[in-house]
Order: sequence, then C-alpha cells, then structure tokens
Amino acid sequence: MATRRPPGRRSTRTPAQAQRLLDLLNALGSTTFRQLLWQRASELDLTFAQSQVLFFVAEHPTCPMGEVAKAFGVTLPAVTHIVDRLEEKRFMARGAHPGDRRVYVLELTRAGQALVEELHGIQMQALERVLARMSVDDRERAVRGIEALVEAAVEASR
Repeated sequence: MATRRPPGRRSTRTPAQAQRLLDLLNALGSTTFRQLLWQRASELDLTFAQSQVLFFVAEHPTCPMGEVAKAFGVTLPAVTHIVDRLEEKRFMARGAHPGDRRVYVLELTRAGQALVEELHGIQMQALERVLARMSVDDRERAVRGIEALVEAAVEASR
C-alpha cells in the first residue's frame, strides 16, 4: 500500500520525476525482451492492438465486445475491426450472448490460447533473465514501486 502525501506536501519535483519515469518506462518497453515478443507477433502478422485484445480475452473469457472497447478506451467499431482480423487468423471466435442476441461475446480458439501461452512464455522467460541480474532487495523494491505507481494511477483515473 502506497503512502499518501497530504495535499499541501506535494513535491515540486513532480514534473522532473514524471519525465524521468516516462523515459525509464520507454527504455524498458524497447528492451530485448519486448523486441522478442513483437518479433514473434510480427511473424504472425499480429498487430500490437490485436495482441492486447488476445491477452484481454484470455483473462476475461466470454467477455462482450463492448467490455473490450471500454477496457481499451476505443469504439466498438474499432474492436470489431480487430476481432474480424483475429477471426480471420483463427485466433478468436465470436459468439452470441446467451441473454442478448445483439451482443457478441469473445473466446479464444485453441490456436489463440496456444498463441497467448507462447507469447506469455516469451515475456516470462525474458523478464526472468532480467530479474536474475538484480539483487533480491532491488527486485523487491522494484515490485513495491511499480505497485505504488499502479495504485496511484488507478486513484488518479477515478
């Protein structure tokens, strides 16, 4: 749980810290482990948006398409286009909602589930190699710091 600073005690260094954090996150995003993941996705002609939808549906089986749109802050037509491509590649299937024929729910096909597992495995192996280069204390501090960052981001979005 992150400690909250009283409103009157906010640091004046926030813009500099925000820029530094943004730079670090961008550097992390372009490291080798991410490149390996997208190299594999590229081999399958899989866009970033398509892969994100695959991961989301893997975590939320039989979710309605509208839920995917809401989660990513995009329109339903945008999600429909992504799902159309994923269906063409046989990674996802669209089905009717049992309670509302106007609503489509999404599920991964066997090939889609296998791909999500493969891509997740690539992520995990690469991240484990990175973490192995850090001390136990540094790993724990990194996890606590990222947890605090996520918690603050969730609070800020409310």
